[in-house]
Amino acid sequence: MTNASMTLPVPSGADGGLAKYLRDIRRFPVLTADEEFVLAKRWQEHQDVAAAHQLVTSHLRLVAKMALGFRHYGLPVADLISEGNLGLMRAVKKFDPDRGFRLATYAMWWIKASLHEYVLNSWSMVRFGTLAAHKRLFFNLRRTKAKLDILDSGPLNDEDAARIAKELDTTAATVQEMDQRLSGRDASLNVPVAADVDIERQDLLVDDRPDQEAVLGEREESRLGGKWLAEGLKVLDERELDILTERRLRENPLTLEELGTRYHISRERIRQIENRAFNKLQAAVKRAAREAQPATA
Repeated sequence: MTNASMTLPVPSGADGGLAKYLRDIRRFPVLTADEEFVLAKRWQEHQDVAAAHQLVTSHLRLVAKMALGFRHYGLPVADLISEGNLGLMRAVKKFDPDRGFRLATYAMWWIKASLHEYVLNSWSMVRFGTLAAHKRLFFNLRRTKAKLDILDSGPLNDEDAARIAKELDTTAATVQEMDQRLSGRDASLNVPVAADVDIERQDLLVDDRPDQEAVLGEREESRLGGKWLAEGLKVLDERELDILTERRLRENPLTLEELGTRYHISRERIRQIENRAFNKLQAAVKRAAREAQPATA
């Protein structure tokens, strides 16, 4: 539905840009029901871009009116209008005039959906929940606070949160959380902590991750430990290696009784062999570690 000769007016965030845009869209005529039907059929049956353009431009005032209703979320009105216009174009693309209702009635749902999605995606870097209940609370909280005459009363107290929760069929805790998030917008980490200080907020954040030196040190220690263990295991005979492996190196070790049955000896004898094998292994690993130390002058 694009054509270089049929571009739409573009809302601007510059001074006077919005007023100029609102004046520009007034020049597009409002269509009668019959005119709208004919144009919609031309688009539906012949993909007539000129007809679709007329349908879109005749409803730009509807988009602007709806977008202005979302300006209290602190987002640029020009961006709200642009997003609403995208919803309008989707509506025109899918509109079926044979169903008997006007395009405005159908387009309102698409415009509102686009505005809702834009506000939710732009409000916070930490996204709100995607459940319908979260979205309903997000968009209805301000209206409900106004209805209860507590819109500008500051942070919600427990009593007011309970009243709103009852009104919106949710919990007071959820209302409190949403109110706090709506009251505090995201702040850039590149903002200076003070006007006369050349330090940004991000400079004061603590990185809890280990530094590269520590990571490399742990990796090398793990490599050497594995090497020394492999060398130490060589000092064990076959039975000692098997018993030590089954008792101390398996995720699900065998019991003394199970190993006693395997070797036809008592559980006490298995315990003695295990301890002896462990001591031999420990001594061999320590010896390998000492030998790996650099010689001192």
